[in-house]
Amino acid sequence: MGTRNSLSLHRAKGWIGQLIEKALGASANNLDQPDFNHLGIELKTLPLGALGQPSESTFVCVASIPNMDPDFEHSRVWRKMAKILWVPIENDPDIAVGSRRVGTPLLWSPSTPIKAQLQQDWEELIELITLGHFDALSAHKGQYLQIRPKAANAKTFIQVMDQDGRMIATVPKGFYLRPCFTQLIIQEHFFSCSE
Repeated sequence: MGTRNSLSLHRAKGWIGQLIEKALGASANNLDQPDFNHLGIELKTLPLGALGQPSESTFVCVASIPNMDPDFEHSRVWRKMAKILWVPIENDPDIAVGSRRVGTPLLWSPSTPIKAQLQQDWEELIELITLGHFDALSAHKGQYLQIRPKAANAKTFIQVMDQDGRMIATVPKGFYLRPCFTQLIIQEHFFSCSE
């Protein structure tokens, strides 16, 4: 039953986040703005394993290709990252979905050093997109922020211009936060009070 449950959840990835959004009255509905737009707050669930470690990367937003953002402070990424309500969710596959716990939420904004690193990551990735170096885009780039394929299925493609001015097909991209980033948030805000 656990495996079957895990498989069905894998196919419906993100539905727990949608359930929390609905329960809290989030209104953005996947638009290019924070979930609680009138407050400027994005809602992000934080799936955690049995030992309190992030169990996956965190989707931030779809990457605009070609890039339409003039700079980091006016980017889709920053609109979603400036203020986040993190909601920890138990994500142990051995625990039935109905028995999984929701942790204490945290209203968070990046510190100056974290914002600087996010901006550096964003600028490096956006430069590759702007210059058409889609072959160099890789999930290995970026310390906290990475770019990965983001499509309904592997057959979804968009047409883009590469560095040589040729139109090529590529999979749509999305910005994601690495688990090491969300682990920093967990350590700083959820475990620091026990020290």
